[in-house]
Amino acid sequence: MSNFFVLGEHDLTLSEIRSILTEDKKLKLSDKAVDAIVNCRKFLDEHIQSSEDPIYGVNTGFGSLYSRNISKADLEQLQSNLVMSHACGTGPQIDSRIVKIMLLLKIQSLLYGHSGVQLATVERLLDFYNEDILPVIYESGSLGASGDLAPLAHLSLPLIGKGEVFFKGEKITGENLLAKMQWEPIHLKAKEGLALLNGTQFMNAFGVHAVLASEDIFNWANTISALSLDAFDGRPEPFDSKIHLIRNQDGQKIVAEKILELLNGSEIIKQSKVHVQDPYSFRCIPQVHGASFDAINYVKNIVGKELAGVTDNPNIFPEEGEIISGGNFHGQPLAISMDFLAIALAELGSISERRTYQLISGSRGLPDFLVMNPGLNSGLMIPQYSAASLVSQSKQLCTPASVDSIVSSNGQEDHVSMGANAATKLYKVVENTYQVLAIELINASQAIKFRRPLKTSSHLEEIIRNFRQQVPLIEEDRILHKDIVKAVHFIKTQKA
Repeated sequence: MSNFFVLGEHDLTLSEIRSILTEDKKLKLSDKAVDAIVNCRKFLDEHIQSSEDPIYGVNTGFGSLYSRNISKADLEQLQSNLVMSHACGTGPQIDSRIVKIMLLLKIQSLLYGHSGVQLATVERLLDFYNEDILPVIYESGSLGASGDLAPLAHLSLPLIGKGEVFFKGEKITGENLLAKMQWEPIHLKAKEGLALLNGTQFMNAFGVHAVLASEDIFNWANTISALSLDAFDGRPEPFDSKIHLIRNQDGQKIVAEKILELLNGSEIIKQSKVHVQDPYSFRCIPQVHGASFDAINYVKNIVGKELAGVTDNPNIFPEEGEIISGGNFHGQPLAISMDFLAIALAELGSISERRTYQLISGSRGLPDFLVMNPGLNSGLMIPQYSAASLVSQSKQLCTPASVDSIVSSNGQEDHVSMGANAATKLYKVVENTYQVLAIELINASQAIKFRRPLKTSSHLEEIIRNFRQQVPLIEEDRILHKDIVKAVHFIKTQKA
């Protein structure tokens, strides 16, 4: 059972999610989680039988239809209708990695025993995760307020034999899935559809992906910038700890220390310098990267708290004997945080592109465009164009989604977070930043060639050696798209 991760023994953490995903672990429920789910459902069933009081979404309509009472005979049909009617996603299908995280987060939220779902429903979601059955979910359709209604409806459709899934390399219907697996459809009981659809798991799946990626991006930004600094024959003084201590910004101090560590033993950094100062894209690496680091940590905290939260509605408290309708599905904490993270990552890309520009500018004894036979060859002229395009797009994507709101459900839902839009924009910024850094790595590793026979640090020399196995030195023009693709794969799969 070593390749299983037991959910529900404690709050899930981001580092555990990284381990679950990278080690391809399967999931199981703890006894504590099973008891919580069963006890909550038992309390809800008994309450429904003993009381005629209206409970939002249990025996009433949804949204502005909350005043419509539903008979006990129709409570199960109400939940199935909810899932089908809310499956209104549009646009491209989202990445299967995000769907996998959504399943994990939905299970985690339901196991606290405040949602009223059947154990069978959670177990079927576990089966989906463990068997790599990934519902087809679309990018657009959620306002990020009354839960991620549309995308979570698509996540839930296959439970009742509807919708579509990817399974063993093909897209099949929910009905075909049940037949293949010899499963009966889940018969949703009162409140279950609402528990499945109310929640922030679409937003937070993107948030989890982005935070984990941003940690890797930050580490690579430091490593690649150190290599660029040496390739540019930059000065070490801007990284002196005394400068950063008197400003007292945590991220700045950490980055300055890391850059010096990365350059420890470099012959290039030790040689005497002709230039008194470096451009800001080199000199201010600690200030810029450090600010992004602090932002990443802030968002990491918010996303981490959401992992340990219940975000559906209404919430059930069996021990207190209460069912309380509130607004935990509102995505504002995530929406603001993901807008913030997009800005932080975009800035790492922005300063990276400027370093690339400096490296190809013909300064500091480097040839124009780092080309060995100029004129006949254009060298690294155009990758900088690509980086500039990506940086510009990321800037455009950093227009905040969280400050927008459009009234829905006849005015009942009169303030929404637009967190889903923040999430999908952030995903694109993450990918853009990987590509911009990959382009800088191509340029920096090429530029170092012109500093020979001097060497950079042993760590950075090892990075170059490993990189050269994927992307050879550019001696004459070739199709650089392939180099960029390989460089992106390198930084996504290797440690900085």
